[in-house]
Amino acid sequence: MFTDKAPDAVLATITASPGRRILGIGSLWILSLMVIYVGIVQPPELGWQLFLFALGGGSIWIAEQMRRATAVTLELTREELRDTAGVVLARMDEVTGLDRGMFAFKPSNGFLLRLNSKKPRAWRPGLWWSLGSRVGVGGMTPAHQAKFMAEIIAAILAERDGE
Repeated sequence: MFTDKAPDAVLATITASPGRRILGIGSLWILSLMVIYVGIVQPPELGWQLFLFALGGGSIWIAEQMRRATAVTLELTREELRDTAGVVLARMDEVTGLDRGMFAFKPSNGFLLRLNSKKPRAWRPGLWWSLGSRVGVGGMTPAHQAKFMAEIIAAILAERDGE
C-alpha cells in the first residue's frame, strides 16, 4: 500500500496550531495573574489567600508544561508514533485499535490508540496523553493533520492484519 517501505520514513506529522497555542497558554497565564492579583490586592483570610497563590502557581506551571509540550512535533513512521524530542508514544506492533469517533474518549481534534500493553502514565498538555493501555493524541492540533495521521495508522493496521 505504501510506496516507501523504509521503517524510519516519516509518513505524517502533527504540529500544534500556533493560534491555539497562543490562546491556550495565554488563557492560563491570564488566569494565573488574575488569581494571584486577587490574592494580593483583596486578601481573604490566610487559608484562602494561600489557596489562591497555589492555584495561580499551579496554572503557571501547567502553562509552562503546555508551552514545552506543544513545541514538539509528533511523527508517524511505519514502526512507531514518536515526538521530535525522542519520546515513543506507541510502536505500531503494540497498537490493537484506533478510535476517532465522536463519542470516543479522546482529545479534541484527535484520536485514541488502544495498545496491547500498558504504558507509563504521561501527559503533554495540548498534544498527547498516555493512561494505561491507551494513548490519546490531539488537543491543540489541527483536525486535518490528526485525521490524516489516523487514516494512515488505520491503513497500517489493515495492512498488518491482512485486511
